[in-house]
Amino acid sequence: MKPALLALGVILPLLAACGGDNQRLVGNDEYGDWRNGRARNRPQGASAGLVVFGVDKDREAREAAATGGGGGGLSVNAYLWRATLDTLSFMPLASADPFGGTIITEWYTPPSANNERFRAQAYVLGRQLRSDGVRVQVFRQMLDRGQWVDSPVSPSTNSDLEDKVLARARELRSQSASR
Repeated sequence: MKPALLALGVILPLLAACGGDNQRLVGNDEYGDWRNGRARNRPQGASAGLVVFGVDKDREAREAAATGGGGGGLSVNAYLWRATLDTLSFMPLASADPFGGTIITEWYTPPSANNERFRAQAYVLGRQLRSDGVRVQVFRQMLDRGQWVDSPVSPSTNSDLEDKVLARARELRSQSASR
């Protein structure tokens, strides 16, 4: 009987410590720590300290201002984005995500070749206008006995399209600078 009382004497104070003001309630503010009906404010500004999870919005704003990309809503370089859309405009567009920098086209059949079709995926990779800032991947299918079959694409096709995108982006940038 004494060991049970001793265990109860140890466990009860531990259980009592688990209750009370240590409870965290979820409020409307995802960063709030709601205790006693009041939310503690999240630190603001550059002196807020280390960002462990998430994104430092102040740093993003400083980088956007430094690269000239602030306020437009694009997370990628605007010249590369526009140039990629212009370069792939001959193909029907399936989806375009300016925040992720992804452009995907539908299948396109050239008028001169009814037995083959092409599809492209383009990725704008950053906020700077650089030669490695865009990647284009082309897919090709051939019609074989009524079925579309994947077929290899010339290795130079992807790089040729990337070069055209970069040339168009430089042209767009020079046009905007001369205005």
